[in-house]
Amino acid sequence: MGQVPREIFVPEDRSSLAYIDAVHILDKGTGRFLSDPTTFARLVQLAKVGADDRVLDVGAGTGYSTAVLAALAREVVGLEADARLAEIAQTNISRLTPSNAQIVSGDEAGLGDAQFEVILIEGAVDAIPDALLKRLTDGGRLVALIREGGVGVATLVQRTGDDFQREASFNASLPPLDPRPSGDVFVF
Repeated sequence: MGQVPREIFVPEDRSSLAYIDAVHILDKGTGRFLSDPTTFARLVQLAKVGADDRVLDVGAGTGYSTAVLAALAREVVGLEADARLAEIAQTNISRLTPSNAQIVSGDEAGLGDAQFEVILIEGAVDAIPDALLKRLTDGGRLVALIREGGVGVATLVQRTGDDFQREASFNASLPPLDPRPSGDVFVF
């Protein structure tokens, strides 16, 4: 994290605040964000990214997480649903010239049949999509912040054959990966 200039991944008017331990909103219209440094670091640590790993970074935003992961892994694919943010991420990544990182715009269907040793989901989710679990190689690890009530629980999922073992690790707070309301919402 010390090698990747975080300030180039946040809106220019907030570059002086890039290193504070806070979530940075990248686009108010979409609700997309850049994770706070501490939570992101703990999620990466939980994933145990190795030099031989192929990593899928779901919710890449403006590319910061993809750039950091590229310094740790053999190859990183940053997946960003918002086309405009994906374009910004690709520009940011190319400025840093990591040849082992790429940004894919859209959803996971655009990845073909690619499989990964590590999948990191950048945002809170209610559940881990089966489509992502199927992309894990045997022995692969997926890390996600799963919402349980009002609390997010960092969860490590490890694949062994067709079995997926889950292990809760720590509580944290991140905005949802998909900011659209899901299911029942309490209103008074």
